[in-house]
Amino acid sequence: MDISGALDVSASGLDAQSERLRVISENMANEDTTGSTPGADPYRRKIITFAEQMDRETGESEVTVKSISRDQSPFGKRYDPSHPAADASGYVKTSNVSSFIEMMDMREAERSYSANLDAMQATRSMMTRTIDLLK
Repeated sequence: MDISGALDVSASGLDAQSERLRVISENMANEDTTGSTPGADPYRRKIITFAEQMDRETGESEVTVKSISRDQSPFGKRYDPSHPAADASGYVKTSNVSSFIEMMDMREAERSYSANLDAMQATRSMMTRTIDLLK
């Protein structure tokens, strides 16, 4: 792997983690949503999946977003008979987003992003030193 390949791999990691953070923020923003009519489903948590992909030009493996799917775990229920989305029993379906899980995912994404950024900075530093040696 050459130096520019290392930069490409780190850049793909940065892009992937940025997309992951976007999905996490969307989940957290919709944590408290409910359906708008009786029995309607609220916001369903999104899950991001990554894949390894070979860049045909450089021959390097890169990280890409494979898919963004919906979490099929069950919705929560809250008793609130006055809510417009309450069913006949007075229960309202609540989102399946857990702020605890989202915070842990966010911390992991931040660490991965930071590791990729550190790798880019180390590669840049090696490039600079190589140029200085060639002078």
